[in-house]
Amino acid sequence: MPDNIYANYYWQNDKVRLRLWLPKDAEYSDLVELDSVGMALVHEEVPLPPAKPQVDENAESAKPNIAAPAFSIETLNGEYVGHIHFNYINERHGTFSIGMVNVREQRGKGYGEAAMKLLLDYAFNEGRLHKFNGFCLDMNEASIRLMKKLGCVQEGTVRDVVFMNGKYRDQLLFGMTEDEYRVRNRLSQWKRDVCVSYNHAFICREE
Repeated sequence: MPDNIYANYYWQNDKVRLRLWLPKDAEYSDLVELDSVGMALVHEEVPLPPAKPQVDENAESAKPNIAAPAFSIETLNGEYVGHIHFNYINERHGTFSIGMVNVREQRGKGYGEAAMKLLLDYAFNEGRLHKFNGFCLDMNEASIRLMKKLGCVQEGTVRDVVFMNGKYRDQLLFGMTEDEYRVRNRLSQWKRDVCVSYNHAFICREE
C-alpha cells in the first residue's frame, strides 16, 4: 500500500479528515451523549439519559443517507473528534444547514471549524447550493464564535423561543450566501498566494 493513501483525498484539509458515518460509530455516542451541558446547547433542551448504543453487526454494509450525508470527523492521525452532517438540503431553493457535535476533549482545537469548511466547500462548489443557514442559542458562545470565524452574518434574533434552566433564551440566526463565501475564499486564496510568493522571494534572496 502507498505511504500516503490520502494524498489526493477530497475530504480532508490540514486539520481533519472526514469519512461517512457508519452504525459502528455508535460506540462513540456515549462520549457525546453523556455531556449533558454540551448536548443541551445543541438540542436546545436538557437531554434525557442516553440509551446504550446498539452496534449493528452489519455496520460495514449499511448504506449511508446520500440525500443528507453524515460524516465522522477524525484528526489526520485517526483520532475520533465527533460527527458532522447536513441537517437539511433544499435543492429547490439551494439552502442548507449543518449540524455538528464533537467530544468535549477535542473542542477548542480548531477541528470543528476545519470540518465545517470542508462541508461548506462541498456544498457551494460541488452541490451547487446557494445559501447556508445556521442558528444557535444566545448562550452558545462557542457556536457564535464559529459562525463569525466562518464569515457568517448574523441575520436576526428570535426572542424568548427556548425555555431552559428556568428562563427563556433567544435563538440567533446566521447565514452565508454563495457570493459571500466566494469573496471570502478569494481573499483567503490571495493571502496564501502572497505568502507563497513572499516566502519564495525570501528564499531566493537567501540563496
